[in-house]
Amino acid sequence: MSGERSTVRRVVGVAAATGTAVVAYGALYERTAYTLRRVEVPVLPAGARPLRLLHLSDLHITARQRGKLAWLADVARVVPDMVVLTGDVLCADDARGPLLTALEPLASFPGAFVPGNNDYFAPTLRSPHRYLRADAQADPRGAPLDWAGLAKELTELFGWLDMTGTRGVLAAGGLRIDLRGVDDAHLGRDRAALVAGAPRPGTDVAIGLSHTPEPRVLDAYAADGVGLVLSGHTHGGQIRLPGLGALVGNCGLERSRVRGLSRHVTGAGACWLHVSPGLGTSPFAPIRLGCRPEATLLTLVPVIPAPSAAVRTPTATRAAASAVEDVVA
Repeated sequence: MSGERSTVRRVVGVAAATGTAVVAYGALYERTAYTLRRVEVPVLPAGARPLRLLHLSDLHITARQRGKLAWLADVARVVPDMVVLTGDVLCADDARGPLLTALEPLASFPGAFVPGNNDYFAPTLRSPHRYLRADAQADPRGAPLDWAGLAKELTELFGWLDMTGTRGVLAAGGLRIDLRGVDDAHLGRDRAALVAGAPRPGTDVAIGLSHTPEPRVLDAYAADGVGLVLSGHTHGGQIRLPGLGALVGNCGLERSRVRGLSRHVTGAGACWLHVSPGLGTSPFAPIRLGCRPEATLLTLVPVIPAPSAAVRTPTATRAAASAVEDVVA
């Protein structure tokens, strides 16, 4: 009997040590293993030159995150044609100055942005169990953040477009881009009707922005002929397990699509969707497992014409989309 107790104690001890090691890995290493992912998206008209779009999201910056700020300042050396920031930028107002300094090398490129739910209120301690509930609602309780002040600085200092509930045309990389964006859907502030309509004549591609990839917003964009939607919010699940993927998505999108590139298809249309896993976490949940913090360099390329029935093959009919990790030192 004593031998059985000893075996049980050893098993429990090994399990506890393994769990501690996994948590330590996620909190101390993977959370700061900033990665640049490169993804190709076939969305441009035939003959168009490729467009390099740097997608940033969910930075969750605090003033003391020197490693993340330095990485952001360095990522400009990929030389994108344009930059898109899809919300959840700061955790506190005192991080605004350090953030703008880090982003300054990107200010020479055309850019656009929309806010996320955490741009309006500072993060607070929450029970992790609420994120496991499919019906969990947004519950803003933190101190108000000065999003309006940050948005003004991004527009006046950088020349980036605030696409919150508006449409416009942006010239980048020799192309004309129909841009539109909604306020955060997680807080129910999205109003897709404000930006509805077919792409503007003379534009090469329509891109829609929405911090939270709620299906109602994606459906509206797809129905209007938007070719690509850029979102964040999900942190890619933040914790992903082998064979299971993301445990939660914190939105209405299915868990299999809360990170990376996927095709969103409705009865009224279809579009590409890219969900950034983001570069940060809440300061009250500082861990990532199986889901590195990422920025993404999207290369938009011409659509591959559908092959004729005579030459169609399984390989030829698959969507041409690829992703390769590349860690920026």
